[in-house]
Amino acid sequence: MNLEFSQRMKVLAWALWDWGTSAFSAVVTTFVFARYLVSDFFVDPAILKAWQAAGGAASAPGPAREAYEAALAGLTSSLGWALALGGFAVAVLAPVVGQRTDAGGRRKLWLGVNTGVVIAAMFAMFFIQGQPRFFLAGIVLLSLANVFYEMANVNYNAMLLQISTPETMGRVSGFGWGMGYMGGIVVLGLALVGFILGEGPYWFGVTQENGLNIRAVVLLAAVWSLVFAIPVFLAVPENQASDPQAPAGLLDSYRRLFRRIADLYRNARVTFWFLLASAVYRDGLAGVFAFGGILAGAVFGLSDTQVLFFAMASNLVAGLGVFLSGFLDDRIGPKRVIVGSLVGLVLAGLVLFALHDRGPVVFWVAGLAMTLFVGPAQASSRSFLGHLAPEGAEGEIFGLYATTGRAVSFLTPAAFALLVGLFGGAWGGILGIVAVLGTGLVLLLPLRAEFVR
Repeated sequence: MNLEFSQRMKVLAWALWDWGTSAFSAVVTTFVFARYLVSDFFVDPAILKAWQAAGGAASAPGPAREAYEAALAGLTSSLGWALALGGFAVAVLAPVVGQRTDAGGRRKLWLGVNTGVVIAAMFAMFFIQGQPRFFLAGIVLLSLANVFYEMANVNYNAMLLQISTPETMGRVSGFGWGMGYMGGIVVLGLALVGFILGEGPYWFGVTQENGLNIRAVVLLAAVWSLVFAIPVFLAVPENQASDPQAPAGLLDSYRRLFRRIADLYRNARVTFWFLLASAVYRDGLAGVFAFGGILAGAVFGLSDTQVLFFAMASNLVAGLGVFLSGFLDDRIGPKRVIVGSLVGLVLAGLVLFALHDRGPVVFWVAGLAMTLFVGPAQASSRSFLGHLAPEGAEGEIFGLYATTGRAVSFLTPAAFALLVGLFGGAWGGILGIVAVLGTGLVLLLPLRAEFVR
């Protein structure tokens, strides 16, 4: 087989993992299953009945409405705490997981194990019926799947170094991110057409009873992820063990971790500060999607269906941006791509903030402009770190990358909530997202990188 063709097949197989598992982030954590868990299905039937009897969404303020809103707030709070606990687990475990797979040469093995747990959890979510007694099981499954998805991404990101060269790392990283966005579009489109639009019955006779149509979407996501995760295990070889004699104990792994952090500060100061700067602006990037749906409805007046159409459009725009920026990354360097993307995000965010009272058209234009820059910033951040990662320590460095991101994951939610309070409206939160992105940009600008590969 031609060597160049073989390498391209490895890159495609690697990117197909992102194409497939994007169904988890798009369907489960963002637009479908998480929203399902904080819906009327899981509100106490007595509270729901009283609220509906009082007029439902059109009801005047009173005990029934207050009880209903408190019930929804309780569901949302519980979901938030479950995800926060999962995030803490990721912050604690990610660098050690990466370190141990580097040392033992088991990166692909653990990618398989972690991906398998995520897919198994999605299959289990099909059994979370739309009744309050299933809520606890639902948030446990969601949090568990999220932890293992983050662990899988540590191994997946480190694998970038196995399938690219220093000259192609930017475009390969961009191709992977782009495939993820494209996969999200396709699976969301199938979900909309097959199980969400209209009143039903949907494909295969599925109805809305007990949230069956939503559970069917999660089942679709599980099958989708399973099918497209397989190629990477067939095409990409296992990594070479960097230290087969490394201690196997957990405490020894943490000792090595703290020595690595101290060593980065002393001898690889750029890597140390990049991990810090990227943690800040990556939290802002996450906020663009996390709060985009809220802003679309609460500030700019988009309906639920329009929000999903915007989600598909934003994935398309982000995917196109990241495909194009991958080539730019290899020509002018990842830092310039990241800086340009962050400047674009800040400017588009300021437009949204200034014109928040101008309706849906402003959101579609400025919101899509923001998503255009999100993908390039994400992809070039991965390639930037890939250039900095010492050989044999890729997984550990990407584990630290995951951990630093989790360690400051409170920044954007806190800034969003603070600015909403100060301005007295949800539109004020836009400035909170912009502030976090701008802070990350300021921290990044002084870095002068000397790549090791």
